[in-house]
Amino acid sequence: MAIADDGTADLFGTGIAPIRRIGKAAADAGHVPLAERLRPTLIDEVIGQDHLVGPGKPLRLAFEAGKPHSMILWGPPGVGKTTLARLMAHHFDADFIQISAVLAGVKEIREAVERARVNQTTGRQTILFVDEVHRFNKSQQDAFLPHVESGLITFIGATTENPSFEVVGALLSRAQVYVLKSLDEAGLAALLRRALEQGGLGIAVDEEARKLLLAQADGDGRRLLNLLEQLATALKAAGRDSADAAFVGEALAPSRRRFDKGGDAFYDQISALHKSVRGSSPDASLYWFMRMLDGGADPRYMGRRIIRMAVEDIGLADPRALTTALDAVATYERLGSPEGELALAQAVIYLACAPKSNAVYTAYQAARRFVSEDGSRPVPVHLRNAPTKLMKELGFGRAYRYAHDEPEAYAAGEHYFPDEIEPSPRFYQPTPRGLEGKIGERLEHLRDLDLSARNKRGK
Repeated sequence: MAIADDGTADLFGTGIAPIRRIGKAAADAGHVPLAERLRPTLIDEVIGQDHLVGPGKPLRLAFEAGKPHSMILWGPPGVGKTTLARLMAHHFDADFIQISAVLAGVKEIREAVERARVNQTTGRQTILFVDEVHRFNKSQQDAFLPHVESGLITFIGATTENPSFEVVGALLSRAQVYVLKSLDEAGLAALLRRALEQGGLGIAVDEEARKLLLAQADGDGRRLLNLLEQLATALKAAGRDSADAAFVGEALAPSRRRFDKGGDAFYDQISALHKSVRGSSPDASLYWFMRMLDGGADPRYMGRRIIRMAVEDIGLADPRALTTALDAVATYERLGSPEGELALAQAVIYLACAPKSNAVYTAYQAARRFVSEDGSRPVPVHLRNAPTKLMKELGFGRAYRYAHDEPEAYAAGEHYFPDEIEPSPRFYQPTPRGLEGKIGERLEHLRDLDLSARNKRGK
């Protein structure tokens, strides 16, 4: 083990990084990223997350409590998860061990634990920070449990994914979960001002260019600082020291909206789209649809979800919704992007404006549940086919009433369920909206015919 100049311990070849304070000499070095040079050293310097670090808020109270505790920091990239963990270590003068679940394994966990044991002999606390903790499997996460319980380490995990699904229950129960939010426009603007004033870039950015940078950052503070560094490099190459919106547009490639396929942000946005369609808001529906396309969502996936919405939330209130959705997907398959996406947008607007009914979806779920809980009842004899002589002799199909030969093409009083299921369950309950209102009226009329036929038989 080696002791660094700042008094922190390091393990050779482990990739386990201790916390280090970046001094002015280091900050002036060109190889130190702007995001690192501007990393807060006091909790009061943190931008954003006021719901956690503001006066009287949970994380500030944790800092003031005098003793660190294990926690999970859950939030999107670039909102300060690593910064808060480092501030915690600095505040309590604890050894800060950082490992990445993307690169590390059980070996690195064991080495971190050994380092914590060494710290324990000197009376120093250890904070183990695991970035992207959701990437560790169950056995790797379980490896932390005895050391968290014994107090050997204070565990801080950072994740962009929902810890309810990605962190094992035993570890989750031993850590407080704090939810971090994307930086709002005011927070990003404050970070940009700090970077221009304290980052040592020596550049100026006009108001319109600043707005463009904030838009491209999309709530991610680290992305904003990286963009600013790229801009500074481009200005230097062009022999300039100030940037306007035109220069920003030329120098920086447009960035996608922030979400990864399969991540929480992705499913949150598809949920918002579905709920907007269900809520009959064409404008909000189109907004979320475009947000997802702008973020890189596969239009084919979007098409499948649109088809699902047509069936689940509109159904027979307007059967044309399903046809419209299917036609839109077929059009996209034929035209591709970007022309085919217009057809998908048309389908989204149509579905949002259509009358709503979940009666088909509800009926499907009810019938599925009934069948799964019921036995395998035989098909009634009068409903069976009789393609052979023997089957005819056994009476298969003998008492069947051909509906087309009956008044109104309806065999009033006929029973189509297994004999033991009486009265017949009603899975499908049409709503009074759209075409389904007419369907409901038709079914009520047929039930009146059934009742009349049964009364006659009863006489």
